[in-house]
Amino acid sequence: MNRPKVLLEPCFLSPKSINPDKPLFIYLPGMDGSGQLLRTQTDGLEVGFDVRCLAIPQNDINNWDELTSSVLKLINAELKNTPHRDIYLCGESFGGCLAQKVAVAAPHLFKRIILLNPASSFQARTLFSWGSQFTDFVPNFFYDVGAFGLLPFLASLQRISSSDRQELLKAMRSVPPETIRWRICLLREFYIDEYKLNKLNQPILLIAGANDRLLPSTTEALRLGNIFPNSKILVLPESGHACLLEKEINLYDIMCQNDFIECASETVESKA
Repeated sequence: MNRPKVLLEPCFLSPKSINPDKPLFIYLPGMDGSGQLLRTQTDGLEVGFDVRCLAIPQNDINNWDELTSSVLKLINAELKNTPHRDIYLCGESFGGCLAQKVAVAAPHLFKRIILLNPASSFQARTLFSWGSQFTDFVPNFFYDVGAFGLLPFLASLQRISSSDRQELLKAMRSVPPETIRWRICLLREFYIDEYKLNKLNQPILLIAGANDRLLPSTTEALRLGNIFPNSKILVLPESGHACLLEKEINLYDIMCQNDFIECASETVESKA
């Protein structure tokens, strides 16, 4: 597939404050690539972490290897002045695939890994995988209209505030059709040898929304849990695909409750 020239490079966003004395928390976003949808979680995460969100330019049409290399370069730049910091790697949906690629490429960098509804299950949803082969024939204007119709599949809307629904829709509509087609192609072709995944010995937290209507995330969490030697599976019974936007979900508290981090004495309350 021919790829247009990439005009900008992926970068890390620092949500609010820089906390160089705390472990790094690296968040790899979903298909929108903006990193902006983590905003409802940053207050909680910054209690215990120095947070970085990967932002992928809207016109970025890089393959998995190139994206992996970009993320590792950004992480190594963060470690230049503080080389011994612990790093927590978190990937959601599309970013869950990228996180697996990054972890396999440099397993020594990461103390903990969190995968939320990873889209490595894309091929298991046969209709999506088959239908994605025909996205090149869909007129561009359908992508903008279709984003609204896709919302109920992306999220449990009743669990998300009105403003966050608008942010989710805005993020979906921000990605050009050409980029959507390319990233769907990446998901269709995503593959990692299970032997390499089995070599990841650090603790891995697999989080799945039981009401994910977009992908079979619970099944994927169980599959990955049988591959990773040191993993824990957490199924959120009421949550959908974009679970981090839900008012009741606080990722920092989830990590504390599952003994995945040495938590501060007082944790941030779940979002009202």
